[in-house]
Amino acid sequence: MPRVTNSPASRKRRKNTLKHAKGYFGNKSKLFRYAKEAVQHAWRYAYAHRRKKKGDFRALWIVRLNAACRNAGISYSRFIEGLKAANIGLDRKVLSDLAIRDEAAFNALVKQAQDALKTKAAAATKA
Repeated sequence: MPRVTNSPASRKRRKNTLKHAKGYFGNKSKLFRYAKEAVQHAWRYAYAHRRKKKGDFRALWIVRLNAACRNAGISYSRFIEGLKAANIGLDRKVLSDLAIRDEAAFNALVKQAQDALKTKAAAATKA
């Protein structure tokens, strides 16, 4: 009985893998054996880094906010504490964008945060 290789499907699979490996250096873009390994590694890194990107952006927003807060005369941690005390639920992405694009609005938020901190401190001394 003759050996069945399922040639069309195998060719399609190999062609698809080589298509994904286009632009890789050397044999990794030419030979299926090496291309398959390179593509698998690339997809593994891509999967992990899509998740890492979220933390990287959060860190960037915090750095931007910290710089803007220091310019406004308050530390980042006190600013966030003041926003929580004032029940302002803006996330760091929006706050960072505000700090860059609309300085007046950001300074108004800083003022609200400082007022909320003063109110919180006054309530703590009374109790």
